[in-house]
Amino acid sequence: MDGLQSAEEIFPDTPFGKPSDAIVTGTLDGVGVSFLPRHGKGHRFSPSEIPARANIYALKALGVQRIISVSAVGSLREDIRPLDMVIPDQIIDRTRSRASTFFGDGIVAHVGFAEPFCPYMTEILHSGAEKMGARVHSQGTYVVMEGPQFSTKAESHLYRSWGADVIGMTALPEAKLAREAEICYSILACSTDYDCWQESEVPVTVEMVVGNLNKNIALSKAILGDVIPRLSEQRSCSCGSSLENTIITAGEVIPPEARKRLALLVDKYLL
Repeated sequence: MDGLQSAEEIFPDTPFGKPSDAIVTGTLDGVGVSFLPRHGKGHRFSPSEIPARANIYALKALGVQRIISVSAVGSLREDIRPLDMVIPDQIIDRTRSRASTFFGDGIVAHVGFAEPFCPYMTEILHSGAEKMGARVHSQGTYVVMEGPQFSTKAESHLYRSWGADVIGMTALPEAKLAREAEICYSILACSTDYDCWQESEVPVTVEMVVGNLNKNIALSKAILGDVIPRLSEQRSCSCGSSLENTIITAGEVIPPEARKRLALLVDKYLL
């Protein structure tokens, strides 16, 4: 992004392996920022292959407190048109093969996920998108499918009958892992197509997704450029304490290797 200063690349190790790629860190209008391409540079990882645990853990280790996910989605509603921006507030998990928690192997925690996205972030992203002239939808239910194939027509109509608004492949397990890591998480989604339910439109193709996503690059950057400097240093939401009182495993029976693996997340709660 224009204006990024003191940029450097960091490619850390984590207990869950390497992240998708090197993380670019720097400052934007005096605010520390980090950028991580979830699919890797050149788009090497499919949605199901993204090392999400390593990605979120690495960002946590760098001190990241808020994540803005910029991604493409298909629209399941007539009024969410291609090139519209959507900031979802709910999510439906249709993934099947992705590790969606840091916990297990000797330590169990159950975090709340009724409201999967940070309300503060959702509000400020909406105001930033409006300010930059985007046609923006501040609510919506995001269906996360496994992929990498697109939906069948039957699936697309099923999700519409559920009241879902958009569909994509990357919001999970990111949102769940961010909650466990006590990081605020919100999505700035670009609607690129009508999936395959809209009979009057050509079914979604990669060419369509990439073409419309590229059209919105400048707008997405403008929105981020407006939002990031306005983020308050102190968090007023509950995201920063979402792990409190959720670890159900008795401290004395947690294996040392499990505690070491998750020390970044759990040490403040395991006295």
